[in-house]
Amino acid sequence: MRESIQKERDASFTSFMRGAQPSLLRTAYFLCGDPDLARELVQDALVRTYLAWPKVRQETALAYARRILVNGRADHGRRVRREVPSPVLREVLVEADTSHVEREQLVGLLAQLPEQQRKVIVLRYCADLSERQTADLVGLSVGGVKSAASRGLAALRQLAISSEGRVHEH
Repeated sequence: MRESIQKERDASFTSFMRGAQPSLLRTAYFLCGDPDLARELVQDALVRTYLAWPKVRQETALAYARRILVNGRADHGRRVRREVPSPVLREVLVEADTSHVEREQLVGLLAQLPEQQRKVIVLRYCADLSERQTADLVGLSVGGVKSAASRGLAALRQLAISSEGRVHEH
């Protein structure tokens, strides 16, 4: 009997993982700008979600995994990184609704934002979460999310204008 419960749990989680992984990977990539780190963050989030799977409600499973992902990114940012990344051909981690160049530009611009603004912008506009969901994930009030989103979008506009000027100068 215990074995059948474990098989059901594994099947349920596998189904969840297949559906959630692309969204989590896009979110992680936009948060950190590094495809390899994005994969690590998603893998860690999925492992932690699996370990808690018996307690996770199906309707909130993606939010639960996303919360682990965001926290994992914050934790990673606090640690000193001792690895040296090697230049390798990177596969595209985001949907094909924009060109590769546009995605790379967006990731570069996002990387220039303060961590809190970057999280809010990515969760609100890339992961398409509501203000309340974003607030819950990043530990802010809804007003704090609105403020961070407003400041982040204004900063992105300025950064985009300045980078466009630099592109045309060369």
